[in-house]
Amino acid sequence: MVIDIGGLPIEVQTTDPEFERILRKRYGDYIRSAITSEFALRVEVTNPDVFDSDADAEVWLEGCEWRMERGDFRASWNPVERRGQVIQSANPYSIDSVLRIVHTLMLAPEGGFLLHASSAVRNGKAFLFSGVSEAGKTTMARLAPADVALLTDEASYVRKVDGRYFAYGTPFAGELGEPGKNISAPIAALYLLKKAPGNRIEEIDQAEATQRLLRNILFFAHQAEMVRQVFDAACAFVAAVPVYQLAFFPDQRVWELIG
Repeated sequence: MVIDIGGLPIEVQTTDPEFERILRKRYGDYIRSAITSEFALRVEVTNPDVFDSDADAEVWLEGCEWRMERGDFRASWNPVERRGQVIQSANPYSIDSVLRIVHTLMLAPEGGFLLHASSAVRNGKAFLFSGVSEAGKTTMARLAPADVALLTDEASYVRKVDGRYFAYGTPFAGELGEPGKNISAPIAALYLLKKAPGNRIEEIDQAEATQRLLRNILFFAHQAEMVRQVFDAACAFVAAVPVYQLAFFPDQRVWELIG
């Protein structure tokens, strides 16, 4: 089946019918039956006892292939062949993590990234809300009024297309436990969140905006060239997209400032 996230569809191949059922339930509207993909992941389902459940996630470049390991999966990705393999047990969480990592590797060379942020579309424009844990990302999603389409409350997908930045919906859910809408829109602004007694939008300079953005970009590899690409992507994004600090009190009136 083809799982289409961010306009970069990946064909996930499995011969295990139970795992296929899990994928269809997990990815729902992100599964596309009428398209083909130049990217593919072959998943081998195995017994969970073969893994070290306490092992932390590691991502490294070995020759021309990326290797990924955690206490619940082992995987590889060849960016030239656009093919990879995953060994995991029959659960949705391992493949979810592999997809996040693979998408970060595909996005970095083209100036995109995954961001620890909630995001939503209003009046045809996308707005991102980023910050450290407990800053209010899920709160902004939960308070969104009826005319807002939620893209995610957890991991925002930022992609540069023909020189413009777009936000895409993702199935990567946070506390809300619901996937975002599988839609996209040009990004109008990024708001860096700060809880406060009242609601106001504050200007910040590009240097501070870049530093705070970099803290919240989801990236797993440490290879020097890839790190440079992510740094350059953050600088280019801040130069092109308005970035503000949103000081807010957690009630729905904050959305009167957005749009």
